[in-house]
Amino acid sequence: MRQIPGAWHRTAAGAGLVGADGSIHPTIFAEMSALAAHTGAINLGQGFPDEDGPAEVLNAARAAIANGANQYPPGRGIPDLLSAIAEHQERFYGLQLDPTREVLVTAGATEALAAALLALLDDPEDEVVVFEPYYDSYAAVAALAGARLVTVPLRWPDFQPDLDDLRAAVSDRTRVILVNDPHNPTGAVFHPDVRDEIVRLATRHDAVIITDEVYEHLVFDEPHVPLATLPGAGDRTLTISSGGKTFSTTGWKIGWVSGPAPLIDAVLAVKQFLTYVNGSPFQPAIATGLRLGDDFFRGIADTLRAKRDLLGEGLRTAGFDVSTPAGSYFTVADARALGATDAAAFCRALPERAGVVAIPLTAFATPERRSEYATLVRFAACKRVDVLEEAASRLARLR
Repeated sequence: MRQIPGAWHRTAAGAGLVGADGSIHPTIFAEMSALAAHTGAINLGQGFPDEDGPAEVLNAARAAIANGANQYPPGRGIPDLLSAIAEHQERFYGLQLDPTREVLVTAGATEALAAALLALLDDPEDEVVVFEPYYDSYAAVAALAGARLVTVPLRWPDFQPDLDDLRAAVSDRTRVILVNDPHNPTGAVFHPDVRDEIVRLATRHDAVIITDEVYEHLVFDEPHVPLATLPGAGDRTLTISSGGKTFSTTGWKIGWVSGPAPLIDAVLAVKQFLTYVNGSPFQPAIATGLRLGDDFFRGIADTLRAKRDLLGEGLRTAGFDVSTPAGSYFTVADARALGATDAAAFCRALPERAGVVAIPLTAFATPERRSEYATLVRFAACKRVDVLEEAASRLARLR
């Protein structure tokens, strides 16, 4: 049978899943999670917690199921969650939103990103500027939309973009500047001058800013600053987040996008033909979570900061050089001192050598730049303390 035609191949190629012989590879997350299961290694690769979220949120989902919230919710999301998202944006950031027009509930942040990019990209000449390394779905959806990905490199050890590189990347062909802050996979939080320059360039070149802020409450030094709060940004910014990382409910897939009504309408026009709606009993539960007290939100950041420090200490003891993250689930370490020359090969051997799974940073980069990240490895700190302690003990074998 001849190769099946369609945009799927372009999408897979954009995500770096097409081999030199044309075969399709699984994602690095699938490969490494399977390796963890096969070897019994501790999985510090994929970024999902191994502890449940707050009882109030879990109980709200159970109550919603028991009370009959098991059919299609409204297309934009249930009114209570729309209101809770608007309240959250005002409470934490001073952003005032009309919950009926300027908020849309999605199947996680991933669908929000896909619907937004598919809605706004319309020409092979359209360009999407992203910061590299990047969450793999960005490249996949840009390719699916037929647009061109333009990357701005983030370099070891602080992973802040060079402003000249950023200026060189943005042009009148730029349709979208896609910003992930706090950043996956590096754990970076962008400096104020970077945020200001993004807004200035978007305004100058009439680009839309799409932000991926799923780690907004998992920052360790300064409060999170959404780009939509900066002068001149609000009218051209779509802000995306979700409940998965904040409430340790990654399997529920409740996300949202907020911004100016015309942009939300454009996203809705696409989103309604993707999942249509999702997660009816989970939507009131996430609304409950968004209204939890300040102690909860401070607590999750403090807890993850302690886990970050525990993981970082273990990695340094094992012989890695470590970039201390300012936010997110993730810590990037350089395995060069341990003899690594190829991060992917190092990660494939790590379960047998040390009983731990990690992800090579090259999986988040374009082929042209993979050499810049050739010895860098990402570890996830969003695990129980005893699991991180055992992982640190196992990694010490590398010494």
